[in-house]
Amino acid sequence: MSKPVRIIGFAGSPRRGGNTDLLLDAVLEGAHEVGATVQKFVLRDLDIHPCRHCGGCERTAGNCVVEDDMQMLYEPLRSADRIVVASPMFFMSLTAQTKAMIDRCQPFWVRKYLLGQPVAESIHERAGLFVGLGGTKFKTLFDSSRIILRSWFAVLEVPQWHELTYREIDRKGQIADHPTALHDAREAGQRLAADQVR
Repeated sequence: MSKPVRIIGFAGSPRRGGNTDLLLDAVLEGAHEVGATVQKFVLRDLDIHPCRHCGGCERTAGNCVVEDDMQMLYEPLRSADRIVVASPMFFMSLTAQTKAMIDRCQPFWVRKYLLGQPVAESIHERAGLFVGLGGTKFKTLFDSSRIILRSWFAVLEVPQWHELTYREIDRKGQIADHPTALHDAREAGQRLAADQVR
């Protein structure tokens, strides 16, 4: 019998209990309901310093030398089968908390592109999900985030990823008034938990 799919989720909003948290929780609940192992990391509660571009990960064969809470995320990022990142849009991009975590994945870039070593140690096929929302109705609202995440997922050896995004959502808890959002998020989690992602 194969091991259950392992899913990790990153809550990137600085606002506790806001729309992003509600959506991410629905994704992870949906995945758990169909047998996945889920783990959530709340970035606002972690002490993650910005990348210093110090070159330490080049001298240590792809290991970050900065001792903070990012150290607890490297193993899950390597071994998870599915990776979910949830962030509201701040100035048309990911929050500082989310971007700091992504920037600190430079050691994976070193392993992959300088050392020629694999990054992923997952059991199942890797896949990702971007959960994003913002208060404006601009068509370009998520474009910057997509570019960042495309690069990040490529480094993490996540060959396919999907997104669940909503515009004109700003007031705390407003996502609960959306006719389908929480249901869509739960279904997205269930699809992620499938042994063969679609």
